[in-house]
Amino acid sequence: MSATQGQLPLDGMPRRLYSCTPSRLNAWLDCRRRYRFTYLDRPQPSKGPAWAHNSVGASVHNALAGWWREPYDRRTPLTAAILVTNGWIAEGFRDVEQSAHWLGRARDLVSGYVATLDPGDDPVGVERTVATRTKVMALSGRIDRLDRRGDELVVVDYKTGRRPLTEDDARSSLALAVYAVAASTMMRTPCRTVELHHLPTGEILEWRHTEESLARHIRRAEDVATEASAADERYRALVPAPAPAKKGSAASGERPSVGPAAVPDEIDELFAPSPGPICSWCDFRRHCPEGLSAAPDRNSWDGLAE
Repeated sequence: MSATQGQLPLDGMPRRLYSCTPSRLNAWLDCRRRYRFTYLDRPQPSKGPAWAHNSVGASVHNALAGWWREPYDRRTPLTAAILVTNGWIAEGFRDVEQSAHWLGRARDLVSGYVATLDPGDDPVGVERTVATRTKVMALSGRIDRLDRRGDELVVVDYKTGRRPLTEDDARSSLALAVYAVAASTMMRTPCRTVELHHLPTGEILEWRHTEESLARHIRRAEDVATEASAADERYRALVPAPAPAKKGSAASGERPSVGPAAVPDEIDELFAPSPGPICSWCDFRRHCPEGLSAAPDRNSWDGLAE
């Protein structure tokens, strides 16, 4: 019997590191049922329609990443606007007119933002994947932009949401702190400053961490990782893996669903939902009775920052 089937690891044997991203850790903190649907159930339960505000955010992020990959003489506001247009994601909008309106707003956001940048000040990394390990977890993530300011690195995260941000958002962000630690470890260069660049308002919210505050974030991440890892192991012990489809059968390529009704009661309790207003925006809301009753329905374009 393997450890995942309920047998404890032998004394003295190293415990397998929990592989995760900040998004996975935050999913565990936000709602354990959504965590299960996202990372454990296979096949994954069907998601709702795409959200228009996510389409705007992805289009803007892709354009900003592409702008830095252009030759120096093409790093202009006009190029930024063209990149937004060429890479526009039109999913989730009410209609073609609304999509076109938001395409125009996104072009203005991105071209206005890059006009404040020095095109010759190349970042250390754009959409850069960083990683670090502790005794508990192997943590990785992708940074929107990694700058060098003097002898230190700075983590830059783009934000396009409608909610105004504060300095506390930068200070309390688990993801930004983890990125700072991972970047410092990989590049052997100090990295303590993190920034949120809110394009709709043009604000830059900065926080400079200390070694102690970064260590607190890592300890917090390890606490979450320890909880989630134990739950993952229990899930694997109690929920059988879906059998592969028979080769050549009519259902070839399909796998039996592991939905909310197909798991033991212990798993439903272990991965209990956290119903609240955020349920309106959950991709898996249709599979969660508690989420359906906790918050009103939302149109896929309701998250746009009108």
